[in-house]
Amino acid sequence: MKKFCVVVMVLFVVFISFVGAQEVNLSSVFCMTGGAAAYGRMAYQGVEVAMKLFPEILGMPVKMTVIDTKSDKVEAANGVRRAIENEKAVAILGNIISGNSLAGGAVAEELKTVMVSPTSTSPIVTEGKKYMNRVCFSDDFQGQAAAKLLYNLGDKNVAVFVDVEQDYAVSLANYFKKTFEALGGSMFYEYYKSGDQDFSAQVLDAMSKDVDAFYMPGYYQEIALICLQAYQNGFYGDLATGDGAYADETVEIGGEAVEGLYLTAGYHADSPAFNENAEKFLATYKEMFPGEEPSMFAGLGFDAYMVLKDAIERVGSLDKEKIAEEIRKTVNFPGSTGFITITDEGNAEKSVVIVKIVNGGYEYDSVVNP
Repeated sequence: MKKFCVVVMVLFVVFISFVGAQEVNLSSVFCMTGGAAAYGRMAYQGVEVAMKLFPEILGMPVKMTVIDTKSDKVEAANGVRRAIENEKAVAILGNIISGNSLAGGAVAEELKTVMVSPTSTSPIVTEGKKYMNRVCFSDDFQGQAAAKLLYNLGDKNVAVFVDVEQDYAVSLANYFKKTFEALGGSMFYEYYKSGDQDFSAQVLDAMSKDVDAFYMPGYYQEIALICLQAYQNGFYGDLATGDGAYADETVEIGGEAVEGLYLTAGYHADSPAFNENAEKFLATYKEMFPGEEPSMFAGLGFDAYMVLKDAIERVGSLDKEKIAEEIRKTVNFPGSTGFITITDEGNAEKSVVIVKIVNGGYEYDSVVNP
């Protein structure tokens, strides 16, 4: 009888383990509130689209836990730890902004769990990391594209507005500087901090130096206000920014002052890099969010899920080490934002889409290839 009980208990444990393995635990560690909330919410829309189209991985349903970083670096690190230790996440989608990904990525490295950022562009996010990856381009190429754009528009003297508190903005500004000066242009920095609302001193100083254009590699709240105050002070030169301003809030805050603003972006529905997954994403997004056009962040959220799903299915199991290795063997994966190759360093090789604000909307302008 005792032997029989032992056998039953062993079988019960095996059964429980088997049942527990019948779903794939993933976590989206996104900024759903706080200063970067618009990015997190848009990116998660893309994840929702991906999960509606592909709700299973390896034939098992995906259980997705959403953890809010509140746009804070400490919360980002804590969120990744909670996802892995409490939610038993096999892999993580996140973080959204570069500073948060640096904080959260350090925890992912410590706990040996794959992270895929949809939108963190700072090169140091993946530098020297084994588990941290991205599906967006990095700032070195985005900065080059912006420099070439303005130089080709005939702008030879540019004021670069830099948010000194954001790794993303500082990194992008430095890569812009390197390329723009190499092309023969001249530039100088105007500094500010996240949360600032009065940029009149920087705008007037830049105008006194007879600049042709403003380049503003920051986030939408401040970018819109800089454009607005430039317009109010009579500056009508070219305006350019990075993907951090690709949000409806830029137009809502800036109004007519952001008309003609150029952005370096990772996605536009009219971009020529279309494929079957891109078509499915666009159709399903419009079905799920009637009346809305998908943002770049939604496209990249979709792609982060899809690239991770593809890597896990190539592995054929939920082995974390093998997933970490396999995701960096991704070649020409057909994503909503174009074809994605993940390098040995965890970076995405892909094109930059130039977008322009026209009549209060984002219009496709051109593509800059790697």
